[in-house]
Amino acid sequence: MNDTVILFHGIARTKKSMEKLAGFLSGHGYRVVNVAYPSTKFSIEELVGFIRPEIEGVSADAGEGRVHFLGYSMGGLIIRALLKDYRPHNLGRVVMVGTPNNGSQVADFLRDWPLYRKLYGPAGQQLVTDQTAMIDLFGVVDYELGIIAGNRTIDPVSSLIIGLGVPNDGKVSVDSTRLDGATAHIVLPANHTFFPVNKTMWRQALSFFRDGRFLS
Repeated sequence: MNDTVILFHGIARTKKSMEKLAGFLSGHGYRVVNVAYPSTKFSIEELVGFIRPEIEGVSADAGEGRVHFLGYSMGGLIIRALLKDYRPHNLGRVVMVGTPNNGSQVADFLRDWPLYRKLYGPAGQQLVTDQTAMIDLFGVVDYELGIIAGNRTIDPVSSLIIGLGVPNDGKVSVDSTRLDGATAHIVLPANHTFFPVNKTMWRQALSFFRDGRFLS
């Protein structure tokens, strides 16, 4: 197999959080590039500029193979912004995991707290449910996209902020992960924090990269 998968970690994480997933995909024949970026220092559009040269290099090195993307949490938003203006000519399929495509009520609640602003930086301010300021940041989904959401939480406070009875993974509601144009959407009994090491997610992502659909 000549295909490549590029991994994007979430906000306030590092590429180390994606290493086990990288090993899994590598073991199934993919060339894996685990991207690192200073997620709490810049806005999403600035992060796209930061990673763009690496992505263009990976695309060129892929030759005849396709380049797939997987983004965890905010990593999925970076992918959306990247593909709007800098789509690789050999783009394959895209998987988003726990991505707040319609923002997070938790970010709404915390956005003005000094500690949140310090820890999560400019990009943290872009995770809110009011997406008005980001209309031009994300393009339409006209590529194969599989979305994986979770509905298990270990954070009762965040889940209360999201809303009583609203399915969520402790940080992001299931509905917030949805996106017009997506090829497939699946909900797993998974928690947001531990999504990167969730082996069921790994298998579902692999299925989508291989066949363009999730396992039933």
